[in-house]
Amino acid sequence: MAEYGFTVLYEQLEEGGYQVVVPALSGIVTYGRTLPEAREVARDAIICHVRGLLKDNGAIPGDSLTASC
Repeated sequence: MAEYGFTVLYEQLEEGGYQVVVPALSGIVTYGRTLPEAREVARDAIICHVRGLLKDNGAIPGDSLTASC
């Protein structure tokens, strides 16, 4: 299986916890109570999203935040 890498943005929320966004994979916005939990949730969401794209023969988008660097 191919290996993919995506930029993941973590925003610490005033009310607690972390909002997680993966810009290259539209639709992935999730949350974790702690940073380790947010990382785990992000990883699971990315895996699920990529597996769905592969199952539907969809293209895996490039990571636009790192591609331009």
